[in-house]
Amino acid sequence: MSVENLTPKEIVAELDRYIVGQENAKKSVAIALRNRWRRQKLSDEMREEVVPNNIILIGATGVGKTEIARRLANLSHAPFIKVEASKFTEVGYVGRDVESIIRDLMDISISIIQLEMEEKVSGEAQTLANERLLNILFPTNGAPKEGGDKPEIIERQKRTRDKLREKLSSGKFEEKVVDIDVTEETMPMMQVFGPIGMEEMGMNLQEMFGSSIPKKRKQRRTTISEARRILAIEEMTKLIDHEEVVREARSRVENSGIVFLDEIDKVVGGSAGAGPDVSREGVQRDILPIVEGSNVITKYGVVRTDHVLFIAAGAFHVAKPADMIPELQGRFPIRVEMDNLSAEEFIKILTHPENALIKQYSALLETEGVKLKFTKGAISAIAAIATEVNDATENIGARRLHTIMTTLLEDILFEKSGGKSETISITREMVNNQLEAIVEDQDLSRYIL
Repeated sequence: MSVENLTPKEIVAELDRYIVGQENAKKSVAIALRNRWRRQKLSDEMREEVVPNNIILIGATGVGKTEIARRLANLSHAPFIKVEASKFTEVGYVGRDVESIIRDLMDISISIIQLEMEEKVSGEAQTLANERLLNILFPTNGAPKEGGDKPEIIERQKRTRDKLREKLSSGKFEEKVVDIDVTEETMPMMQVFGPIGMEEMGMNLQEMFGSSIPKKRKQRRTTISEARRILAIEEMTKLIDHEEVVREARSRVENSGIVFLDEIDKVVGGSAGAGPDVSREGVQRDILPIVEGSNVITKYGVVRTDHVLFIAAGAFHVAKPADMIPELQGRFPIRVEMDNLSAEEFIKILTHPENALIKQYSALLETEGVKLKFTKGAISAIAAIATEVNDATENIGARRLHTIMTTLLEDILFEKSGGKSETISITREMVNNQLEAIVEDQDLSRYIL
């Protein structure tokens, strides 16, 4: 089903396939996504006035903040980028320029549109590539030889070409070696460096001079199968309107782009004094124009950020959202408290989602002919241990399940390689025997789990 037809309830149902719990967060992002569709239905004048309601997700690590944003972007086929706010610093300090977020998002969007366009023209490109291969195998290209303008000669050449085309399509010549003319791949040219922010513009001499520098061709000897792939790529490049790619990519960033600002709490807090804290408030002030709407210069032209959706996230253990500068607070009107995960939710995470950990490990071992069967008692024991270790040490949420599952299955993953087919049952006793000593030893659990 197309995302345009999904109601907020259906969006939440799609997110439920991968994410356990966090109903409030799912509801907020579902409304934000549906509002984008609603905005597109408005008149031009009203559409400009409607701005996205940016969201702050507040919760400890491993509760699903990043996963919600990532799955939302996948669902909407929107350009999506995850950045850590702590990687950016105030202008004048060593660090990345905040405008690079939008430049990177534009690069991602270009890649998405390029792939979509390639899929559309791939059939035609394959046909054209086969015709070029036919011209190599049958160089007359169907034209009559000198003095051979008789109808029977023309007809015979046409029949020969048709037979060759049929054999080529059926894969009879795949290993035959041919010489083809291909565009020579040149080394990347030196980038043009300038003031802060220009280092990522990616401008090079080829782009500056455009088609005034002719592309070199070279001959390459390869098999028909490899030649078809190379020629199909060349034909795709010719068939795709690159200006249309840039236009569509820019439109998609401006109207449906999603930026996930992780660790936003790391740039909130005391700004007085020396050291790394000095630029915290400065980073917020630099992020502010991007979030409230500005024009960012990229190598594909100017990109407006007025309608880009920003989802910020942070644990906010020390600082609180109220400690953000007031202007930035106002740009994140929706705040969602994420729930800490309990043992019951760990059980669901292990079994319910389509990418559940138990399903992942079972699929990995099935490639070796080993079938894993987890009893209900084993799953409950894993969830209980994950909760216990999270309470006793750092609470890293669902990520604790990865460390426990890896430790639990370590011997099986190491030993069961290329052997005979068998079924291994994971029981509560096995889980307790394997992990009990580590859980009881606080030092061991801190470093192993």
